[in-house]
Amino acid sequence: MAALANIFWLGTKELRSFLRDYVLLGLVIYSFSLAIIAQSQSSSQEVHNASVAIADEDHSDLTRRIAQAFLSPYFQKPQLIDVRDIVSAMNAGRYTFVIDIPPNFTRDLLRGRQPRMQLDVDATAMVQAGLGASYAGQIINTEITDYLSHTEASSVSPIDLIVRIAFNPNVETAWFSSIMGIINSITMLAIVLAGAAVVREREHGTMDHLLVMPLTPLEIAMSKIWANSLVILIATGLSLYLTVRGLLHIPIAGSIPLFLSGVAIYLFFATAIGIFLGTVARSMPQLGLLYLLVYVPLAMLSGSNTPLESMPPWLATLLQVSPTVHFVSSAQAILYRGAGFSMVWPKFAIVAMIGGVFLGLALLRFRRVAASA
Repeated sequence: MAALANIFWLGTKELRSFLRDYVLLGLVIYSFSLAIIAQSQSSSQEVHNASVAIADEDHSDLTRRIAQAFLSPYFQKPQLIDVRDIVSAMNAGRYTFVIDIPPNFTRDLLRGRQPRMQLDVDATAMVQAGLGASYAGQIINTEITDYLSHTEASSVSPIDLIVRIAFNPNVETAWFSSIMGIINSITMLAIVLAGAAVVREREHGTMDHLLVMPLTPLEIAMSKIWANSLVILIATGLSLYLTVRGLLHIPIAGSIPLFLSGVAIYLFFATAIGIFLGTVARSMPQLGLLYLLVYVPLAMLSGSNTPLESMPPWLATLLQVSPTVHFVSSAQAILYRGAGFSMVWPKFAIVAMIGGVFLGLALLRFRRVAASA
């Protein structure tokens, strides 16, 4: 009981120190609010509100149907322009897509002459141009096929392909990137806050004061772990409720308390990495450099950006020893697919076991450094 009391009161000291460190406090607030909003809205990988113009020289029922098929939120309402204005409009950047429909297009199509339609694309907006050109091609082909299916020129296809998109029906990047941003922030801040807590004790000379008190290195380390973990847990919960649900209006399929339980288990691993780096670094700049060497591989190879299936088989197999991989997998299952505890408890167990090993190694290193201080 005395050890638990020491850990509790030392943890409250860590919380007071954190609240007085306005740089770290600002970093936590920014990472779970403005950074999530910026990441979700600035890295969009879908077409949104693209400008379209149509130079209709055919003036048929089919061409009017094609114009009406370009709908929001992917495209703006198509504007009718003259063929002579296509080049000047594209040069002025007024439209991203311009569709040029030649005269007698529908008549030649019905007679089986395979007429050509021109799609001009402004590729300065590279992502919108590439995806939008593909969308425009699909829209035009769909309308032409549907039009011909009601005539004698073409028979109805015997196969009707219906695509059903689960969990993210409109394939919006923000639904994915916002939550993955929170998961990456958890790893980043767990390492930074725990490591900074150790380095700050050294730089302020208070580590020697702690060591001459009737405290063990385990009590000192565990107090830093629970205090910083509590900060990240609170920030994560507020970010999901206020930023993701409130400001971004992104639905969360699963249980947030279940996800936070997984976060609490994962934080034993992430904060242990921070404690270990804090015992190696002699100053905050050194901690920053060591942090980059550890965090970047953890984040890039966790499955939050690229699925493990897209990686080389040997690398995907090797990454199974990383708790971050299993944490990201369980987080995606809970928040995206609404998985319950019965589905994710094996992932929780793996994270707890591997994280416990890393925590033991970090505490052993911290004890050695404290003994030699």
